[in-house]
Amino acid sequence: MSMNNSPNVFLDTNANRFQVNIINESHDNNEASQEDVGSDPPHYEETSFTDEAHNKLRISYRPGKRELYDNFLQRGEKTEASLHPYDTHNKMYYLQTFGHNTMDPVPKIDYYRNTGSVSGNKLNRPSLLEIHEQLAKNIAVSTSSVERVANGESTAGDETTASKEEENKTGLVKFGWVKGVLVRCMLNIWGVMLFIRLSWIVGQAGIGLGVIIILLATMVTSITGLSTSAIATNGFVRGGGAYYLISRSLGPEFGGSIGLIFAFANAVAVAMYVVGFAETVVELLKESDTIMVDESNDIRIIGTITVVCLLGISVAGMEWEAKAQVILLVVLLIAIANFFIGTVIPTNNEKKARGFFNYQASIFAENFGPDFRGGEGFFSVFAIFFPAATGILAGANISGDLKDPQGAIPKGTMLAILITTVAYIGVAICAASCVVRDATGNINDTVVSGMSCNGSSACNLGYDFSRCRNQPCDYGLMNNFQVMSMVSGFGPLITAGIFSATLSSALASLVSAPKVFQALCKDNVYKGLHFFAKGYGKNNEPIRGYVLTFVIAMAFILIAELNTIAPIISNFFLASYALINFSCFHASYAKSPGWRPAFRYYNMWVSLFGALLCCGVMFVINWWAALITYAIELFLYIYVTYKKPEVNWGSSTQALYYINALDSALALTAVEDHVKNFRPQCIVLTGAPMIRPALLDITHTFTKNNGLCICCEVYTGPRKLCVKEMNSGMAKKQAWLTKNKRKAFYAAVAADSFRDGVKSLLQASGLGRMKPNTLVIGFKKDWRNAAASQVENYVGVIHDAFDFELGMIIVRISQGFDITQVLQVQEELEKLEQERLALEATIKENDFEEEKSGICGFFRKARKLNISKHETKKESTINTIQSMHMGEFNQKLLEASTQFKKKQGKGTIDIWWLFDDGGLTILIPYILTIRKKWKNCKLRIFTGGKANRIEEEKLVMASLLSKFRIKFADINIICDINMKPNKESWKFFEEMIEPYRLHESCKDITTAEKLKQETPWKITDAELEAFKEKSYRQVRLNELLQEHSRAANLIVLSLPVARKGVVSDYLYMAWLEILSKNLPPTLMVRGNHKNVLTFYS
Repeated sequence: MSMNNSPNVFLDTNANRFQVNIINESHDNNEASQEDVGSDPPHYEETSFTDEAHNKLRISYRPGKRELYDNFLQRGEKTEASLHPYDTHNKMYYLQTFGHNTMDPVPKIDYYRNTGSVSGNKLNRPSLLEIHEQLAKNIAVSTSSVERVANGESTAGDETTASKEEENKTGLVKFGWVKGVLVRCMLNIWGVMLFIRLSWIVGQAGIGLGVIIILLATMVTSITGLSTSAIATNGFVRGGGAYYLISRSLGPEFGGSIGLIFAFANAVAVAMYVVGFAETVVELLKESDTIMVDESNDIRIIGTITVVCLLGISVAGMEWEAKAQVILLVVLLIAIANFFIGTVIPTNNEKKARGFFNYQASIFAENFGPDFRGGEGFFSVFAIFFPAATGILAGANISGDLKDPQGAIPKGTMLAILITTVAYIGVAICAASCVVRDATGNINDTVVSGMSCNGSSACNLGYDFSRCRNQPCDYGLMNNFQVMSMVSGFGPLITAGIFSATLSSALASLVSAPKVFQALCKDNVYKGLHFFAKGYGKNNEPIRGYVLTFVIAMAFILIAELNTIAPIISNFFLASYALINFSCFHASYAKSPGWRPAFRYYNMWVSLFGALLCCGVMFVINWWAALITYAIELFLYIYVTYKKPEVNWGSSTQALYYINALDSALALTAVEDHVKNFRPQCIVLTGAPMIRPALLDITHTFTKNNGLCICCEVYTGPRKLCVKEMNSGMAKKQAWLTKNKRKAFYAAVAADSFRDGVKSLLQASGLGRMKPNTLVIGFKKDWRNAAASQVENYVGVIHDAFDFELGMIIVRISQGFDITQVLQVQEELEKLEQERLALEATIKENDFEEEKSGICGFFRKARKLNISKHETKKESTINTIQSMHMGEFNQKLLEASTQFKKKQGKGTIDIWWLFDDGGLTILIPYILTIRKKWKNCKLRIFTGGKANRIEEEKLVMASLLSKFRIKFADINIICDINMKPNKESWKFFEEMIEPYRLHESCKDITTAEKLKQETPWKITDAELEAFKEKSYRQVRLNELLQEHSRAANLIVLSLPVARKGVVSDYLYMAWLEILSKNLPPTLMVRGNHKNVLTFYS
């Protein structure tokens, strides 16, 4: 197939991605249709995706059929808007992608979008079921599924097209990389430090160490910038900036903790920058002697007015804020250029007296080395400079307002770091090459003839500033913070630059804080803060967040104690930088296939180094502030971890969990099994876990934190329906286990029969060494009323478990395990309660509306009266239904289903260890006694023995248990196990098996053989006679159990084994029935006859 490769082809978003082959099934054209079958291969026409003039579907037709299709379209019977894939009256249509009838769509980005995507509508591709089942059977697909593929329409559950169109109509403002990222980052990085502290820093550290300080700070920000770029290009980035990047990489625990303190840091930073601006204004007022009240209160007044103005610009919208930022950048650039121009303008005597001599090699040489004073050192000077390098996340913080965050954030951030670093180094070197460290400012301090200069550059240039060694001077790099104003060509422009730097940083922080906070609140990580998630206007502006930021900023402006809080704020920013770097390292280290950043210029180890560097710088700046930051972050991390927000962002933490689990599982395969490390690893046939909670609870008691537990369910019936039901319930049932704090897995299979399904589970469950070794099932209480096939399957499962050498545990409680009836009643009552609440809400709404008077009010009252009557009737109905259900409600069943959740009081666990099965019968109850709920129960041991050797048998058993280090309360030797049961018990057993006996001895041979063939599951007289002694034993054991263990909390009993193919299913079920009848909760246990206990160390 040839294709139009013009550039416009792929720019047309409305272009149809499919050809449609129209198959006519009407009687008139039946003959023509048959001619096509087996004739020439299809003729592929060139398809244009850009021609929309006639608004028609692109049609692929066979030779000779052009006229038919042209006539069809000319008659106007179907258009693109009305064409359906399947018309039940006369036509059938299939989508055609590659020249044959298929529903398979070609790759398209809309299939990969998230539901609720703002950048485009999510489309649902045809399901595998639709393609695999329906088309394979040549069944026409449903209209809805094909239409949504053909026409590009999303389903009801997706983000609606209308909402997107609404956004487009309102003129959503999005920024490019220059205005959105570059401008903001440059303005935020260039702060007041550039104009009033950089000269002092280079004076203290010298040109050499000063440049190193700048480069060291730049290294921290550059590594962070690289990490930010990598994370930002690994998928679509929404609003939230640093919080979004960290939370989607490391999960809500790290993201939620750093997001809150990062938003708070930005809010307080507004106050810091505004106070810096206000202080500069107050200095100007002080020089002109126009102080309003006093210096402190003037700062508060000017700061308040400034914040209000900035808030107005922000609330007006991002477009106005962006324009203000551009204006401030222009002013800032002019101020910086003004400084560089001033360095080459010839100086005058007044400026020389203040230490400015234009570019001089001697000054450069003198200022190259450090001259730390006033207790300052390299790290203290670095700590003062470093905040000037921050602000690199200003662009990322408004990621939701960028046209292309993936392209804009890396490009804008890295270029901003480069430009600002060059500017810092240039200003530092130029200032240190023109201005001496100390100057008196007195034009009369010139060199006297014959005076020795001792290498002083100022002396060589004709000025004597030697008295600055003994007394403080007011000018020079070390003493005058207004060096840039003095050097510049026009001083007031530097003041304008200071204003621009402070206001732009304040404005950027005022926008960043609400945007980050809104993203945090939208994710509902902190449920109490969801109020601030709401946005307003075309750009979804966080007005509530702006107000909160304004309040925080105002509070700190009025407190005016920013010197204490400033180090903490710097550490908050550094903590976010550290986590961004760690996020990049962690995502790379986890090696998740989903980690595919488009930005390639990063390295995981460099990112880790950057994270450690940020942590180190935090302590360099202020050690106690670093400790406070870590403490706050740890507290928030623990809080979010405890609350466990219900989010799934595919974080690298999840990927690392998988890697660690996989590595551990693989490492475990190399570890040989040893009897000392044996632990019960159970398959529990619970069905859906919530249906048989008691069976899960007793198993979970001895597997929790000790062994593997897999809750299994077998679906039988039509395969298609079973698989669909199974797949739809998997996540829900595993979630139920997690919610109810059951440390177990859920597994399900679809099979032709229950036994086949269990057989599959026994063979395939587990992974490596983590494979089940014990099968746990509930006793089949209804075996006498069940179909013979069900009993056969049940007993067959027991045989299969022994065949696969698994231990076997059958659990029986008096009320049974299945609580389906209880769940149904609870579900009905919940629905009725929801209806009642909805009715009450309607009535309350009516009460609220009834406040209006007049005739309308009269009718409202009448309507309320009717509703009240309806409510009374409804409530009476509910009460009737409730009482009806409560009458049917099996309270004993509900109590039985929770009996193993409760703490067991003082009592005993009676162990009838009749046969040595490797020790599983004794190990299970021992594990129970070390659990909190069973620790008050003592172990009593019952075993068989001879009447003339009771004491010796006790000593032997006591010795064995002591070697196994198993504590016990008592040992009982039962001597009369082999006695015949009493007549009543045996009569009950015979009556129980009577319906399942064949009685072939009472019939002739032919009839008997015929009955055997028709009902092979029945108990023959020969079988009953052969196993009469064993049957006696089961009945007698029940008598002994009734006598000795009726008051026990739990009975653990050796499970009798039926020889496969010899003992019939019904006889075996009768043994189990009579053995465990009318007893406390009973576990019938049989190990696989391999040692699970050892007395060797």
